[in-house]
Amino acid sequence: MIIEALVAEIIDLADTRSRVVVGFTGPPGAGKTTVARRATLELADRLGDAHIGYLPMDGFHLATPMLHLLRRTERRGAQDTFDVDGFVATLRRAATPDTEVYAPDFDHNLGEPIAASALIPATARIVVVEGNYLAFDGAWAPVRRLIDRMWFVDLPDAIRHERLLARHVATGRSVDDALEWIRNVDDPNAAQIRATRAHSDAGLDATTID
Repeated sequence: MIIEALVAEIIDLADTRSRVVVGFTGPPGAGKTTVARRATLELADRLGDAHIGYLPMDGFHLATPMLHLLRRTERRGAQDTFDVDGFVATLRRAATPDTEVYAPDFDHNLGEPIAASALIPATARIVVVEGNYLAFDGAWAPVRRLIDRMWFVDLPDAIRHERLLARHVATGRSVDDALEWIRNVDDPNAAQIRATRAHSDAGLDATTID
C-alpha cells in the first residue's frame, strides 16, 4: 500500500513537468534500494518502460583496483570512494528532458560497477535516483538541487544491522569481519547520512513496506 501511494504521488508530480527526478536516500541497510527499485518497477508497469529511468549512485563506486591504488579499500562506501563528479554530471544529463543517458550500475555478484549498464531513455518522464549521499554538501551539493522530490528511508538500527550482517556474510566476509565492518564503516557513514535527513522532503519508515 505504501509503494502504491508513493507511486501515485510521483505520477502526480510528473504531470506537472516534462521530466521529473525523484530520489531515495538513507543509511546503509535501511532499504532505500529496495524501495527505489520497487517504485521503479511499479511506475514502469503503469506508464511503460519507455517513460521510466533508474540511476543508482552505487554505479559510481570506484572500482576495486582504484580503491587499492588510493588505499581506500577498507573504507569502501565512504564518500571518497565514489566518483562524485561523474555522478553529478550524469544526473544533470538525466534531469534534462528528451535526453538519452547511458549510466553505470553496480553488479553485486561481481562486487564492481559496470559502465553503461543502465539506460535512461529520451522518452523518460520520471527518473528514479537512489544513494547514500544525495543530500550532502561540498562536491555532492549539486545533487540535491537536481532532485525534485526526495524521501529519506530508514530503519531501526537493530533491523538494519541484521540486514547488513547478512549482506556482508553473503559476499564472503566472516561474521566477525562483517560486524567489524558495520561498526567501523557502515555505522559512521549512517551517522553522517542521518545528519542530512532534514534536506529530504519526507521520511519513509521501511518497516511499513509490505
